[in-house]
Amino acid sequence: MATATTYGARDHARAQEGARTEAMPVVPAADWPSPPCAAGHLVWAETVAGGNYTHRVLARGTELRLTDLRGDACAHLLLFVDGRPWERLNVADTVKVQWNAYLGEGVLLLSDQGRVLASVIADTSGRHDALCGTSALARNTARYGDGTPQSASPAGRELFKLAAAKNGLTPRDLPPSLSFFQGVTVDEDGSLAFTGSAGPGASVTLRAEQDLTVLIANVPHPVDPRPDYVSTPLEVLAWRAAPTAPGDPLWDATPEGRRAFLNTAEFLTARGLA
Repeated sequence: MATATTYGARDHARAQEGARTEAMPVVPAADWPSPPCAAGHLVWAETVAGGNYTHRVLARGTELRLTDLRGDACAHLLLFVDGRPWERLNVADTVKVQWNAYLGEGVLLLSDQGRVLASVIADTSGRHDALCGTSALARNTARYGDGTPQSASPAGRELFKLAAAKNGLTPRDLPPSLSFFQGVTVDEDGSLAFTGSAGPGASVTLRAEQDLTVLIANVPHPVDPRPDYVSTPLEVLAWRAAPTAPGDPLWDATPEGRRAFLNTAEFLTARGLA
């Protein structure tokens, strides 16, 4: 075998340079064939396979676009303030403070400090979920036969643990997550109705309002009724831009949102970051 020796293995590995697979990061991101931004501004370009995860630290003002390429991606998202991971996405406050359980354009993703972590600035899907979180090991093992990260049906929480560890975080740091591209609504009797996907090509764009550690797991939604583990590629693109500022319509869209932006601005100004 060509890889039976160290030299053979080295030569085989080096021969793969420049090879591309369907789902992988593009490094440097500037090599992405069709950037959605000005030349040189792209900072993250990746296609995440179904049943896989990714993570990145993004600067304040960065815009992050997620795209459901084939119609069966489900992007489970966690956000942490970079360097201050105890300030993190709080799904309950995101819903409660804005009087809205449904995600979409104009929604702010909040921490439990009353500050904005990210803003949803564009959405062509409308099929998202802030109620159910992601899948767990026990559930996937019972439903698909296995939920470990190396299996054919990894659970979202197990993948989040791996992404967290690569950013100095532990399982205790993982709160409930949001899900994009597979929707859930609440019926009059309080039961949940799975609305599924809006179809291939739907996208959602977020704007980082603080420096963020971003964790993403692309796995089936936990209440997806299909018996098979169905998860297709997710496109992730991020580029340099500017944070939301006073005068932006999003800043003043609601009294609650304006207060959250003011809380964020005051905190960043005191730290010399704004």
